[in-house]
Amino acid sequence: MTDLTPIWISLKTATTATVITFFLGIIAARWMLNYRGKSKPLIEGLLTAPLVLPPTVVGFLLLLLFGRNSFIGQILGYFGVTVIFSWYATVIASTVVAFPLMYKTALGAFKQIDSNFLAAARTLGASETRIFWQIVLPLAKPGLIAGTLLAFARALGEFGATLMLAGSIPGKTETIPIAIFFAAEGGAMDRALFLVIIMLAISLGVITAVNYGTEGNKGSKGVNKQGSRGSFDFIGKVIAGLEQRTSQRKSLDYPVPKAKIELIVHIQKQLPGFLLDVSFQTDQTPLGLLGASGAGKSLILRCIAGLDSPDRGRIVLNGKVLFDSAQGINLPPRDRGCGFLFQNYALFPHLTIGENIAFGMSPEKSQREIKQEVEKQLIAVDLSEISDRYPRELSGGQQQRVALARAKASEPGIMLLDEPFSALDTYLRDKQEKILRNSLIRYPGVTLFITHNLEEAYRVCPNLLVIDGGKAIAHGTKQDVFDHPHNFRTAQLTGCKNFSRAIAISEGKIKAIDWDCILEILEPAPKSLEYVGIRAHQLSFPETEDEANTFPCWLATISETQHRMTLYLKLNQPANNPEDYHLQAEVLKNKWVELKDRPFPWKIQLNQLRIMLLTKAYTI
Repeated sequence: MTDLTPIWISLKTATTATVITFFLGIIAARWMLNYRGKSKPLIEGLLTAPLVLPPTVVGFLLLLLFGRNSFIGQILGYFGVTVIFSWYATVIASTVVAFPLMYKTALGAFKQIDSNFLAAARTLGASETRIFWQIVLPLAKPGLIAGTLLAFARALGEFGATLMLAGSIPGKTETIPIAIFFAAEGGAMDRALFLVIIMLAISLGVITAVNYGTEGNKGSKGVNKQGSRGSFDFIGKVIAGLEQRTSQRKSLDYPVPKAKIELIVHIQKQLPGFLLDVSFQTDQTPLGLLGASGAGKSLILRCIAGLDSPDRGRIVLNGKVLFDSAQGINLPPRDRGCGFLFQNYALFPHLTIGENIAFGMSPEKSQREIKQEVEKQLIAVDLSEISDRYPRELSGGQQQRVALARAKASEPGIMLLDEPFSALDTYLRDKQEKILRNSLIRYPGVTLFITHNLEEAYRVCPNLLVIDGGKAIAHGTKQDVFDHPHNFRTAQLTGCKNFSRAIAISEGKIKAIDWDCILEILEPAPKSLEYVGIRAHQLSFPETEDEANTFPCWLATISETQHRMTLYLKLNQPANNPEDYHLQAEVLKNKWVELKDRPFPWKIQLNQLRIMLLTKAYTI
């Protein structure tokens, strides 16, 4: 009769080692994920060394560590415990060689989680512990399953280190690999083959079961609340409740005095390409942030939310100091009360829509109150009766509205909207914009809105802040910023396409050098005048030259959109080629139908009220 004790010993050893490496691997991966010390490469090498070292080398090192004459061995011997040549030795050897697989797989799974999910959870008031249990672990679940499988397979197949540390004691430390080795060496090929088949069956069975489980989860439309999130979610909810209650009790000890709705920002942060140095103040009126990509707009929002820290400066929201480098104040994101709407919305994919919206709500609310608030927020964004769905079941526009509802549900003192419509098509942008405008009208707090779309900014935000190279170069009402930009860069960033170098030649006249014409102006030219500009839609085409600043022009080329024509025009003489032009003029198509039949030269007027006299430098 075949001795089955090696099978039992291997299964018991591999299971025990897998449980140990599961927790140790996750703990080590979480710590290394955030560790930024200089010794990180060395620590990483030590943690993964058993993966590349020969098992006999690992076994020899374990002998030195746990041998009777070693420091640890002597301490254990004092209590009558002997590790070597015991079942505990097989567990230690299997744990050591399996640990790197669990650690590396868990670390990789954690790194693949979208950082916006973590940032969103922080702005919704979640502690790092709650984020780990309710966001990180559920999202890393496939990787953790894979790591557990690899660790079990490695522990089950461990041979060299186990043989050196635990030996081959039948019924005690003889695992399947050791039994196969000695059976084959002694000529008992039938026993060796039997054990090999058992090993293959166990390994393939585990792999097949895990594959079926993961495929089943992918194929289901929803996440099984009892199975997929399982104990991670349950423990996370318990921890979340306890920590949020503690946080609220602490907040009662330090009440924030009531103050008017106001945001004051003065921050500096050195970046690789430039210094972010902005100062501005705003109230309940929505403020739009305009600027080119990389100008620092998103970083300003992240500094306000606490997701990034300025090098120096001060941020005050409604009388509450969020950051003050002089006083050493830097509140964590969870204590700042900021609602952040990310570009990709950052809805937690493993939570339902209702759970997403409820994530940042106070745990003091009853389940009934939370449910009512969720439905209220969904109705406000025209998405009632979808609380049981998951983000992947919604369109981009619906996800955007859910993200807005989630941000508002936490009752923040400020809404930070980072290009919320960038991923939507034209029709959805228009629809979502109307919902956002209506929502912001009723929102009793500060709103900052980042967009690259000039028309969108003009419709949504009464006030604008223009950012360029980390500097605030214009701040005021949208009418003032668009109609009187004062400096070249502001005019350019707000959509002006027609510029010429300019010099003053008298009190009421300037010369547009690049357009080769003299322009009459109504206001005195600034001493630092360097450019003159006029927006493409503000050019007109009179039939006579009676008005000031009217010049003959010829058409160089055209471009067409659904409703408008852009005309590229040269003043005073015909164009030599399509690139030979001075001005771009935008006209509606009905105007184009009228213009195109006119004989050349046409007449074009640069209205004195629309001419912008611009400096190169900027001050606000």
